[in-house]
Amino acid sequence: MAGSGRVDFGLVRAASREALSKLLDGVSGNKAIVWEKELAGSFSLVGDFSYLRSHGVTQMFYLSGEHARSPSQPNIHIVFITKPHTASMDAINTYIRGLSEGTSERQLHLWLVPRCSLLCERRLQEHGIFEHFTSVNELPLLFFQLEADLVSMELPGVFREWSVEGDPSAVHAAARALMLLQAIYGLIPSIRGKGPNVAALYNIMVELRREMAHNEPQVPSKIDQLIIVERSVDLITPLATQLTYEGLIDLCFGIKNSVVKLPSSKLQQSGGEGEGGDGVGSLLDPQAPTVKPVLLSSSDQLYAEIRDANFSAVGPRLASQAKQITKEFEERHLAKTVVEMKHFVQKLPRIQAAKQSLALHTSIAEALQEEVAAGLFGSALEHEQELLRGGIDCDKVPSFIEESIGRKAPLNTVLRLICLQSVINNGLRPKLLEYYKRELVQTYGYHHILTLDNLGKAGLLTAQQQKSNYATMRKTLRLIVDDVNELNPSDISYVHSGYAPLSVSLARYVHTPGWRAITDLLSVLPGPTLAETQHVARHRRTESISNERDSSPVVLVFFLGGCTYSEVAALRFLTNKMHDNGDPEYVIATTSFINHDSFLESLSTPLLV
Repeated sequence: MAGSGRVDFGLVRAASREALSKLLDGVSGNKAIVWEKELAGSFSLVGDFSYLRSHGVTQMFYLSGEHARSPSQPNIHIVFITKPHTASMDAINTYIRGLSEGTSERQLHLWLVPRCSLLCERRLQEHGIFEHFTSVNELPLLFFQLEADLVSMELPGVFREWSVEGDPSAVHAAARALMLLQAIYGLIPSIRGKGPNVAALYNIMVELRREMAHNEPQVPSKIDQLIIVERSVDLITPLATQLTYEGLIDLCFGIKNSVVKLPSSKLQQSGGEGEGGDGVGSLLDPQAPTVKPVLLSSSDQLYAEIRDANFSAVGPRLASQAKQITKEFEERHLAKTVVEMKHFVQKLPRIQAAKQSLALHTSIAEALQEEVAAGLFGSALEHEQELLRGGIDCDKVPSFIEESIGRKAPLNTVLRLICLQSVINNGLRPKLLEYYKRELVQTYGYHHILTLDNLGKAGLLTAQQQKSNYATMRKTLRLIVDDVNELNPSDISYVHSGYAPLSVSLARYVHTPGWRAITDLLSVLPGPTLAETQHVARHRRTESISNERDSSPVVLVFFLGGCTYSEVAALRFLTNKMHDNGDPEYVIATTSFINHDSFLESLSTPLLV
């Protein structure tokens, strides 16, 4: 479950609300917000509609799509909130051109998240609308709090931007985001990292510190170490099937901004518990009767207990919860006195809430079971686990993949297993690679050629240049555990039913026995290894140490390029199970969340015909 340790990311949400409030209050009078659609959900993590209404927001609209409408109120401020992309500026131009008469009486404002862009200003000038804006500001929402121990930049596609398109701008945004955390929680003394962009990220952080000169916030250090793990260092984990409850929900239905949209037919017995509330996204985009938004957070005690559990352990835990609720509810028959009746009545709201939560998660678990039992899920998982164990000759075409292509199985499933074979084998033999590409194009269509090229640029589908070192890595880091206990795990490999995420294993090694013990292994992974120290002022270090003298170190693991829910579950497991031994308390930050489907889809490019 989500941690509640010394570092609580609630302060990040407070800083985000303060930045948003400052801009909202700077525009006097009623305001209508016109959002870029993918930003609306993220803003729900900062404040709901009641919060926005308290700062003068009376209407909200999407910038484009079926819900793109004009404000009905005259003399209202129109605030555009978008990401700094030229395509967004084109959409703003279209929106403004379509405004009804009386636009001249309205003041227009543009807020770019998380930073302003000269390219965006130039594009507005090209459209001839830049002068229409009363103000253009940046809204520095760099991290969004998902849980007390978890923040995300909510920037999907970052891995594609630098690996395929050669655009490193997200690295600068990540550096600013980490500087924000240091402004809130103090300077981080020790920084470790691995990956092609990690050194550039650290250098930007150093430059940003230099620009601040002597104006750094004087905050005692609450985080002892930062570990930066770039996604390209571990391409195995995002291709593997995450088997935690939360991971499967994301894989089967998709989680965005802590909300999953589920078929209403699957949730008829849930009693409405866990709905998304009056979040920004739900108000702007009311769901069809067939879909229901469900908020997933640790405020639901049952979800907090089962979210990181292997899915095979969820059924027994739900059954145990049902027995407990029944037992508590039956206590009403034992109440004989007024005092006893009063005590039971006081517990009744909690029991009813627990009953609704149980109904909700029972329905979700049943829906997941249907998804897992359908199609190729089971057989693909079996093939995947054989690959991870080293039980398949990666220099040949496995019969399962050959048969799947022949049956024209879902392309994502076939591509994922081929990419996993390539990554494990450090690339495919040239003839085998060409065979796969030819079969995929002939079976699924030539319009996937660009996607195959992207996978090559991203390092997922390449020709072998040197011998694979996976066997050594698997043994050294103990990535595979054959006798994993999924119901009562003692190792992080439970999150994939036998495979321990490489990224988390590397992060764990920083503390014990240290990366010096695996220097040879690190040398064959992509990018340089970073080991830097930031000197903390003596009075701040002393204050921090004196306050936390008896505590284990707090380690922030930052995933540059996205992370999976299985990796989060593994780090939480280390915190909860190993913390008593003096091992680190982990908190987690990421650029976004991915699963094996969304990861591959982010790299796809349909050929325009």
